[in-house]
Amino acid sequence: MPTLMKKIVSVLFALCVITPAIAQSDVGNWPSQRPIKIIAVFPPGGSVDQVARILAPVLQAELKQNVIVENIGGASGVIGTTAVARATGDGYTFGLVFDTHGVNPSLKDNLPYDTLKDLVTVNMIGTSPMVLAASKKSGITSMKQLMADSKAKKPFTYGSIGIGSLGHLAIADFAKKTDVDWVHAPYRGGGPMIQDGLAGQVPLVVGSMFLIKPHADSGGLIPLAVTTAKRSPDMPKVPTLAESGYPGFEAPAWWAVIAPSKTPPAVVNAMYRAVDKALKTPAVAEKLKTQGIQVQSLNPEAANAFVAKQIGIWGKFVIQNNIKE
Repeated sequence: MPTLMKKIVSVLFALCVITPAIAQSDVGNWPSQRPIKIIAVFPPGGSVDQVARILAPVLQAELKQNVIVENIGGASGVIGTTAVARATGDGYTFGLVFDTHGVNPSLKDNLPYDTLKDLVTVNMIGTSPMVLAASKKSGITSMKQLMADSKAKKPFTYGSIGIGSLGHLAIADFAKKTDVDWVHAPYRGGGPMIQDGLAGQVPLVVGSMFLIKPHADSGGLIPLAVTTAKRSPDMPKVPTLAESGYPGFEAPAWWAVIAPSKTPPAVVNAMYRAVDKALKTPAVAEKLKTQGIQVQSLNPEAANAFVAKQIGIWGKFVIQNNIKE
């Protein structure tokens, strides 16, 4: 055999040996090399933080690796999501995002990442109604009373987890269509918003049922309406916004696990399966159910299609309603 041919054969043989070893190193050893980090893209105390911390210990047991939750809040989830997008993509950095993930591409100028190109959705965890609630200290006890006072030109301010959050968009559109003048007070996350709501610093708040329900159950907040088309079985006495003068409206909250797009597909699928198994664990399922989250656990293909659709829906909404930061 000619010398050149021998060299080519040798190289090809080496590649056949090395390539599986590389694949095994990139995928097969995951996640044994070091702890996994989940970046919760909102501050402590909000639903994103709570969902991440419910999942973390179950994922840790399933993956047999430490799973650490790190809060990187700010800019309606953009700062934390940027950290995920810029991560190495080696399977050791993931993110947990909220519904603002589907709004930010249309709302934020010069977004430091391309949501559909730089990130992959690993698992769309589930959805939940948003709830408009009043601080107990506000004196508002029903949607009917709130609307009557608003029509009488009594000023009201409502807090949300940030500009462009689904809660903000839902209530802004409701106020516009019902001709009431409510002032929006954006917060850096659900935790700070709830604190001010309970203290009476802001009379109205809007957030996921996961965030609002515990404080409604304890009496600190008075639930007034939900943003889904039908009443929630978890709050059957609370009317929908459709029943309150806005027919046809529906805007559920949602949560998802994301990863850098450079993450190997095998790792993305493995993490999807781990999250899916965690969501089906009775303890996790019960905790999420009691907070109003309907688990869906969409696989990466379906989850990425879901996010793309959300971007289309809310991009149009932001433009039509001239929502700006």
